Amino acid sequence: MNEHMISVAEFDNELEAGIARGHLEAAGIAAILSKDDAGGMLPSLQETEGVRVLVLPGEMRKAKAILHDKSQHNHLSGGPHHATK
Repeated sequence: MNEHMISVAEFDNELEAGIARGHLEAAGIAAILSKDDAGGMLPSLQETEGVRVLVLPGEMRKAKAILHDKSQHNHLSGGPHHATK
């Protein structure tokens, strides 16, 4: 499914990325997480590699607006550390 999805935001850890995904899914936007932490064996890789939240291209604008709104209202403690352009 993620082969056609694009990154809307990147977070330092899976917890924050999961919260963001939950906000998107609550708004009806399908979202998945993409991370490389050696299959969970090296979770510290999340800090250097990040955890990306992926959405379908047609949902990008709406997803960015939702995540921006949530980070402005402190529903995401730090917001994405890198918003994908």
